[in-house]
Order: sequence, then C-alpha cells, then structure tokens
Amino acid sequence: MCQQHTDCKIRRFQASLGRTAFSPHRHDVYTLGLTLRGVQCFNYRGGARRSLPGELVVLHPDELHDGHAGTDDGFTYRAITIQPGALGSILPGRALPFIEGGQSAHPGLLQAVRTALSHPADELSPLQQDEALFDIATALHAASGQAALDGQLDARASERARSYIHDHLAQPVSMQDLEQAAGQDRWQLSRDFRRLHGTSPYRYLLMRRLDAARDRIQRGESIAQTALACGFNDQSHMTRHFKAAHGLSPFRWKRSVTPVARSARTIVQD
Repeated sequence: MCQQHTDCKIRRFQASLGRTAFSPHRHDVYTLGLTLRGVQCFNYRGGARRSLPGELVVLHPDELHDGHAGTDDGFTYRAITIQPGALGSILPGRALPFIEGGQSAHPGLLQAVRTALSHPADELSPLQQDEALFDIATALHAASGQAALDGQLDARASERARSYIHDHLAQPVSMQDLEQAAGQDRWQLSRDFRRLHGTSPYRYLLMRRLDAARDRIQRGESIAQTALACGFNDQSHMTRHFKAAHGLSPFRWKRSVTPVARSARTIVQD
C-alpha cells in the first residue's frame, strides 16, 4: 500500500456497481472518474447527475455525493483520487480548482485523466505520478476558469500543522495544538489549510485516521481493535465515520475491495 503522508500522491481504482448503492458520503480528496459502461447516477450539490460511457466526473474535496446505477445493468467506472495538498506546489498561491456540477467535458482534462487511468493494474512509478499530477492539476485549473492569483497563503504553516496531525493520529488533537505547531493564528490557519488541502484540519485528521483504519482492516485486523488503535472511541464511532466517508460500513468495504496493484484496486458491488 502507499504511505499516506509522503508517497501516496494519487490512488487509482476501478469499480462496478449493480443493485447496491453508495449512501451519501464525502471524501477529502479529488475524485476524477471515467464511466466505462452503463449509466452512473449521483446527486451532487443539490442536483441529480448522470454520466455515460466516456464522460468525466470530477468531485471536489469535501462535497457530499452518493452513487447508484441508472439501469438494471449496473455500471463500471475507473477513477483516480488526488490529495489536494499535492496540487499546491503545481498551483502556488491559488485556491483549489472547482468544477461546477461535478462533470467536465474539457478536452485537456479528459486527456490527462485518461492517460493517468490507462493500464490500471500496473503500478505507477514516482515519475509517472508526478507527470500525471502536473497534467491533471494544470488541466483542472484551466477547466475551472480560474485566472487571477488568490491572496497570499502561508503554505509552510499549513504543512507544519499537517505534519503534526500525521504524528498524532491516535492521540487527541486540538486547534490549540495545531496553532502552536504551525506558528500561525488558528483562524488564518483554518482558512489557509482549507484552501490548500480542500478540507478543514478536523476533517483532515478524521480522514487520515480512516485511511489508517482501512489499511489495518485490509491486513486482517479486527474492526474493534482497529477503532481503538486509530484514535476512535469505539467500533461504532469508527463505523459511523467510515460509512460517512466511504458509503459502506467497514465490514462491507472489506468484502468489496480486492487489491490489484499498489496504486490500483477494484471494487465490485452487486
């Protein structure tokens, strides 16, 4: 598996959905997916969307969405997830690109995503990851219509806060802790962190705990043990947050995920 803090810039997976539907949930990563077969339906930002084969879905970090098949035949899609912080060095001084409506037909973005998703069973080399990140980041910026630079952001302070979070995943973390670690006023830190990483410090901490939990569960550790080891109060506490983030309970997620390669995985739902 990828290391969450430094090495795992992107993840790729392919999924098939039949009768099962993903309940409303949200991630703190960008998700860019190409529909391969069938009709992919989802609700996003107050509207019902559908994606046909060859069309691109672009979900912004921290946006609530669900997912279900538009026909009895189900659907298949291939997707890539990107940590928002990975775009910071490519788009310095800019807020995260936002694609209205969760879908895009921008030719440059379509090409960049198709290239990144080709040969999903093959592990991407670090150079391939960097190239894919650059192409997708610049295409996302162009597709979003952003032009002017945003106000100055303190990326170093946000990175110090992010590092503190990773070093204290299983321990209580307060905004005061992050303020001291970052050397920045907590409210400015909250604003900068969200603009650079696509979510709040609290949500970032929660999602990293869920990442650690997911890896432990996939290695065969019990859900109850995993919950305590990853900083949750108990199994039900972790299960509630896990389903809110992934649309499935930890048990159903474990049954659904089959590793393909270290940078790709397949999910099959009936």
